[in-house]
Amino acid sequence: MTTTTPTTFPAAAAQAGPGRARRTLALARAEVRLFLRNRTAVVNSVLLPLLLVATVPALGLGGDTIAVGPQLLVTAIGVTLIFLTYYNLLTTFVSRREELVLQRMRTGELTEAEVVLGIAVPTLLVTAGQIAIVAAGIAVLGEWSAPVDVVLPVLALVGGGALMLVLAAASTAFTRTAESAQITALPLLVISTGLCGLFVPLSALPEQLATVARFLPLTPIVELSQLGLAGRTWRGDAVDLAGAWSTAVVPLAVLGGWLVVGTVLARRGFRWTPRR
Repeated sequence: MTTTTPTTFPAAAAQAGPGRARRTLALARAEVRLFLRNRTAVVNSVLLPLLLVATVPALGLGGDTIAVGPQLLVTAIGVTLIFLTYYNLLTTFVSRREELVLQRMRTGELTEAEVVLGIAVPTLLVTAGQIAIVAAGIAVLGEWSAPVDVVLPVLALVGGGALMLVLAAASTAFTRTAESAQITALPLLVISTGLCGLFVPLSALPEQLATVARFLPLTPIVELSQLGLAGRTWRGDAVDLAGAWSTAVVPLAVLGGWLVVGTVLARRGFRWTPRR
């Protein structure tokens, strides 16, 4: 019989001191070294965003309302967070749990929050690196345009990374093996991606469906990115800096709400021992 012990996640780590930070960084450095030894993963981390940039002419992103450069970067943020950050963290947590690595780490000096954050660092760094590569590729192609506001997409990226972390941790509660993550991750991957406005504008959906879609986990990340980078609302209306921030109130609140919900679910459901 497997017992589940409440987990202390970053939101509860209010008394972090130098010792805790050093331990977390030490674990993070070890995880990064392990990642760098995996040449396939390193090569894919560079090639995949470059391939995305290279397919810009074929994809025809942007349409008549949003320039190609901003729309491609918005797409890169959304796709990378959900397909790389969330999925990789879920499979990593589950595989480390089944190999008893989490259990061994938990018995040492590291706190639960330090273990989770330390393991997540390589994936979060790769996420930021891939988006930076896409941004550089857009500039090289001459498709770069000045954003309406740089803070909103940064908030979307940082908040989105934190959200994917806690959602991945929460998903370990019903993911038995790393292989089964392909099934358990599908609802978030398919539903959130399909209804977040990346590939089908929310304005093209029925009003009731669009309203519901705005409260899915990935949608506020896409909305904030699009407001800051392209100056466009979810309805497709053009806005300036002031308009972007006034429109951002709802997606910021939704993102904050999901962070709270995800953290609570992760603390209650994260499993440190193998499921039997």
